[in-house]
Amino acid sequence: MTTAQSEIALVGARLRTNTPAHTEATALLLRDGYIAAIGNDAEILAAAETDGVEVRDLAGAVITPGLFDSHTHPNWAAEVTAGVDLGGLDSIERIREALAGEHARLPEGAWLRGWNLEYEPFEHTGMLGSLLEDAAPGRPIALICYDLHTALGTAPALAAAGIEGAREFDDTSEIVVDELGVPTGELREPSAYQLLFDAAPKAAHEAQRDALRDMFRRLAATGLTGGAIMDGNVATVDLLAELESRGELDHRITVHHWHAVGDTDDDVAKVIAAKDRRGRLWQTGAIKLFSDGVIDTGTAWLHEVDSLGDGREAFWPSWQRFAEVVRAYHDAGMLIATHAVGDYAVSRVLEVYASLPEREGLPFHSIEHLEVLSDSDVAQLVGSGITASMQPLHMQWRADDGSDNWAVRLGEQRAQTGYRVRDVIDAGVRLTLGSDWPVAQYDPRLGMAWARGRRTPGESSAHVFEPSQRLSGEEALLAYTLWPALARGHRDRGVLREGAVADLTVWASDPVEASPDELPDVAIVMTVVDGSIVHEQ
Repeated sequence: MTTAQSEIALVGARLRTNTPAHTEATALLLRDGYIAAIGNDAEILAAAETDGVEVRDLAGAVITPGLFDSHTHPNWAAEVTAGVDLGGLDSIERIREALAGEHARLPEGAWLRGWNLEYEPFEHTGMLGSLLEDAAPGRPIALICYDLHTALGTAPALAAAGIEGAREFDDTSEIVVDELGVPTGELREPSAYQLLFDAAPKAAHEAQRDALRDMFRRLAATGLTGGAIMDGNVATVDLLAELESRGELDHRITVHHWHAVGDTDDDVAKVIAAKDRRGRLWQTGAIKLFSDGVIDTGTAWLHEVDSLGDGREAFWPSWQRFAEVVRAYHDAGMLIATHAVGDYAVSRVLEVYASLPEREGLPFHSIEHLEVLSDSDVAQLVGSGITASMQPLHMQWRADDGSDNWAVRLGEQRAQTGYRVRDVIDAGVRLTLGSDWPVAQYDPRLGMAWARGRRTPGESSAHVFEPSQRLSGEEALLAYTLWPALARGHRDRGVLREGAVADLTVWASDPVEASPDELPDVAIVMTVVDGSIVHEQ
């Protein structure tokens, strides 16, 4: 809950400023959403007493610039995390059991929704909706996989959505059918599976708005002060504007408008015309594009095919059209983020970005995920000015013995090129970290712990994936604070100094000094956004 606060003094703290200055500072004075003064306790207490400002003694807690998730979907998460969480259910039997329990709870006629579905239980059968129908006889079941790239529906759900056979889409989305042309229930990529979810009952507007508000408050409890929404549209912006007008927006947001492959030049023009729409805590002017899919379904774009012969198809039927769209948004002064999981996708996006003219005073674009990178890809990144936005947290689905679907498709040698965050930094490329929530947990403490330890936090015997790629504690913090700010052209964020935006995360102990195992349990004492306390322990 936001505590309205035009002025407040925070004293008795340790500060990680992300600047060479004020290394001995212990206190901050916040005024009208900015850091008005930084210094020692005596200096800030004197200023607070003169101005009659409330003082909070943090008793040795550590203040860092506010944490920013560089790739997240909080609005989408509020929708798709409806129903039963299927994460960690490693067999069809366990999935059916969970669905049967939800079926018994739901009223007649309601859809059964589920999320966080994993691919491994269907390795030998294929993803078939028929395997799950007996768990909820006659009820429409609509499930989405953890990576948000595949959905699974039962026959009643497919019928309600009018899905009767294969269709052509503008991108590589697919309604999977059997040898008779009958849909199996598997729907690959958003253009296909959105047909299913569009048919499901929708929450009322007020419920959607309040769900997004509550989602931001959950994020604040983990120390997050903001994030880059990667699936934005007009409705997203309207919800943010409404929340802010009601005094209920507790998060600083950059909205990346999601450009679909089938969007026309008129659609592009409409997005560009609205690029300057903004509020105090939110802004537009950014774009999200896809160049490929994901490794688990064979839709990532790879230099060489995967073990099943997949991986050589772009998300766009016309790569020239991708380049034209990128150029239009670039020339309009917008910030572009392109999803590229496969190494060849990264390489092709880099080529398009390299063709763009310079824009003085504006930040350059990002590539999102970069899950696998060849040495030539890393070399191609050098000097590009591109931000690498990565999520080492996604390694949690890898198996120690390489038996997971991701590693099996890539093969042992190529799997070792996954999540090369150290190589990216050493190449002089700016790195930002994020969660891709609800694909993975939104807690930035977990994200930093995985980037630093590259194994399950708290399990000292857990396998370490590519130990040479581990980040330091300071690097992980920078990738959640200063580096995302610089990637978006903000000089007044991601630092603690006079005149900087008063977005702060207050920790019970130093997140840099804590080990990767300890970090997820470091308590968040306070989260401050725009000078207001939005979470307090």
